[in-house]
Amino acid sequence: MKWKHVIGWVGSIMLFGTLVCDAKADPSVLTGKTLPLWEGETPFRAGTGPGHEPSITVYLPEAGAATGAGLVVCPGGGYGGLALDHEGEQIAQWALGHGMAAFVVQYRHAPLYRHPVPLTDAQRAIRTVRHRAKDYRVDPAKIGIIGFSAGGHLTATAGTKFDAGAAEAADPIDRESSRPGFMILMYPVITFTDPYTHKGSRGNLLDTQMNGETIALMSAEQHVTAETPPSFLVHTGEDTAVPVQNSLMFYTALVEHGVPAEMHLFEKGAHGLGLGKDNKEFSAWPDLCVAWLRLRGFLPAAP
Repeated sequence: MKWKHVIGWVGSIMLFGTLVCDAKADPSVLTGKTLPLWEGETPFRAGTGPGHEPSITVYLPEAGAATGAGLVVCPGGGYGGLALDHEGEQIAQWALGHGMAAFVVQYRHAPLYRHPVPLTDAQRAIRTVRHRAKDYRVDPAKIGIIGFSAGGHLTATAGTKFDAGAAEAADPIDRESSRPGFMILMYPVITFTDPYTHKGSRGNLLDTQMNGETIALMSAEQHVTAETPPSFLVHTGEDTAVPVQNSLMFYTALVEHGVPAEMHLFEKGAHGLGLGKDNKEFSAWPDLCVAWLRLRGFLPAAP
């Protein structure tokens, strides 16, 4: 290894450590910063540079406004891109407005990466926030995850395929649980079965791995248990990209297993609306979600 590479790597680690330590005193130091999910060797990495380095962008409320809730944000993009504006930064700003810390995940995706890489990145994001909960001023039990479209599939997968962490792992972050405290599923891809799947997302994630076994493995409605986190779902009846049946199937599975769940279906609205700024009816969902978070105790009761 060339010395300039060693120096650059060490410098990156020192900067990362400095940012995390400074955040204890001032949340503004970290807000807006993009930090790598792995400081050393990144699993499954097939190259270097853009597209190969999974990360989170951190948004922290002022200390006096922090509620203790944290939100890991998974933008959509069909597992072939990331809608980082209306399903990323705008969502983080909404979370900040309600005292929630937010962490926008830049997870790896096709054509460079397929299953299980996006899930590995999402799980690592949850573990990272939980491990640094004190620095980020969040309650480890109140770290939730929100996902849109294919990011909703990633969210549902993270909520049905979590683990308690590896107690003997050398990396302390890997010792943390990857279970989210709650899930918010926005017009999510849920099933990989026909006829209701989003074929683009399925093809991008599975590619040559696509067969009956992996399709069943990655159909989240088939893996709900009593341990699946409480969930809030939003969809529209006019969504032709990801049919509303995806949310209906997941909600039904949640109810059958006794998992607390709330679902809002809007008659009008196309796919990919984000906060719904251009759709008066759909734009009601953020307030409905806040009310649900309060009901479940993830946010304080309204004054």
